[in-house]
Parts: sequence; structure tokens; C-alpha cells
Amino acid sequence: MNYLKIFSPATVANVSCGFDALGLALETVGDTMTFTKTITKGVKITKITGADLPSDPQINAAGVVALAMLEKHPVDFGIDITIHKGYTPGSGLGSSAASAAGAAFGVNQLLGNSFSPLELTQFAMLGEEATCGTPIADNVSAAIYGGFTLVRSYKPLSIVKIPVPADLRVVAIHPQVEVKTKDAREVLPKKVPLKDAVTQWANVGGLISGLYTNDYQLIADSLTDIIVEPARKHLIPHFDEVKQQAIKAGALGAGISGSGPTIFTLCKGDATAENIYKAIQNTYQGKQIDFNMILSKINTEGIKILETN
Repeated sequence: MNYLKIFSPATVANVSCGFDALGLALETVGDTMTFTKTITKGVKITKITGADLPSDPQINAAGVVALAMLEKHPVDFGIDITIHKGYTPGSGLGSSAASAAGAAFGVNQLLGNSFSPLELTQFAMLGEEATCGTPIADNVSAAIYGGFTLVRSYKPLSIVKIPVPADLRVVAIHPQVEVKTKDAREVLPKKVPLKDAVTQWANVGGLISGLYTNDYQLIADSLTDIIVEPARKHLIPHFDEVKQQAIKAGALGAGISGSGPTIFTLCKGDATAENIYKAIQNTYQGKQIDFNMILSKINTEGIKILETN
């Protein structure tokens, strides 16, 4: 293989109760990337569209990942990368993760699939560290594995892929406001009462159990975050109103995607998803804030190959 084109999905991380541990991949939103073998060794990012990002591979999320992989697996060729950002960086939908995970997947294809999905996740975490300051795995693992993923452990890294009920849908709104990850981290509580921690652990267990057993009521009962969401929601305009209207329209639950400002909801079935889409849209219209809406199935495959040569 000398060339391939891929789709690397946007992701929802935290998923309410699963702060820094749970993520899911979307089907309708993501980045399109190409990878081409070249005679000249090294990594070049020859084109970026859709966002103003650095093309220097030493600081670009995709470039950092590709360089690390070629250092680990030396070859007699180079790789040119192009990136089209399908959504806005800073949305809370894993923008840097899509590029980092996409680079890990794409470079691995040109290397003859030398690395496992777990190793690809480790490489992709380097891209997250370069752009976000922390080598987090929730977004990149969801993009690489697809579906829902649980980061069970970092030392050693352990990723668990979780089944997805067939009718589960995501409806999300991305208000065009800036929420810096640093600011979102700074408002987090430094200490958590034991009773709150127990409640949160129980919700994570309930959510995962509901996903395995297709128990939508258990999923709904478990999509509750009593630790992070209360501390962060004031950063997102009209969060409570959006959540209230989404649940009134039939959502199983709603929460903050990543560090925000995107608000995500989970629901059962296309008809309910369309009702929630309209309810959230109506909530934000007239608020003098631009926004984008998303309606998507869960992407159970993860990164997809679109073309090869």
C-alpha cells in the first residue's frame, strides 16, 4: 500500500459519570486524512483545511504521532499527510484526538499493520499530550476501537471495548463559545466526598451494564454526573435548559462532551432523536449564540478506510 484515505471520527468523552475513563465514537462527524509514501524519508504535513492548525510535524498532533511511529519502526520511505478537519477544534468532541488517532491508524497501514490497537492508542496519546498537555486516552481509544471504550487502567494501559445497543443515538449541540480545557480543569473539585465517589462509581457500573444488556432504562438511570458536571456547567450557556428540554423530549440523559462546550444526549431510536434535535435547536434559537447540531449513530467500527492505492 502506497496511499490511503481515511475517516477518523469525532468522539464524546467522559459520557457523564465516566470522567476521563469513558468515550464513544460518532459516525457523522470527523476528519478526513490521507497518507502517501514518499521517497524522501521523514514526515510532512502538506495540507490542512477546515481549521488553522500548525503544519510543523513536531507540534501537530498527527505529526507527533507519525514521527514517534517511524522512530519505533524505521523504514526506507517517508510519509506525506493531509488533514481536513470536519469540525471545529475546541468543541469538546476530540478534535486533536481525531487527528492523532487517524495518524496512528494511517501510518500503521503503510507500515503493514505492525502495531496493535492498544499500541496505536499509546502512540495517539502522544499527540494528545503535545496539543493538550496530558496524554489522555478516552477520546483516542474511542476513535481507534470504535463504539464505547473504557480506559480501565493507564499503568499499564488497558482499554475495554463495550457493546453498543443497536438503537442508541447521539444528539449534540456545539455552541460557538470557547471553553478552554485548562479553565475546565481548574474548576474541578480537588476533593470529592466518599459518598459522592461511591455514587459515581455505581453509575459507571450501571451504564456499562446497561450497554451490555441493552437495558435503556438502566442507561438512563446511570447517565448522572454529580462531580464534574456541577462544577463545569456554568461555563456553557443555557446548559440546564438544554438538558431539561432534551430529557423532556425523550433523551435518556444529557451531559458535557469532554470539557465542553458541546452538550451531548443519548437516546433510543431515530424518531426520538429527531424530536430531541428539534427541542435542543429550539432552545438555542434566539439566544444570540451561533451553534451547530449533530445527530449520529454510534460508530462501532472506529476509523474507516475510504480509499487505498
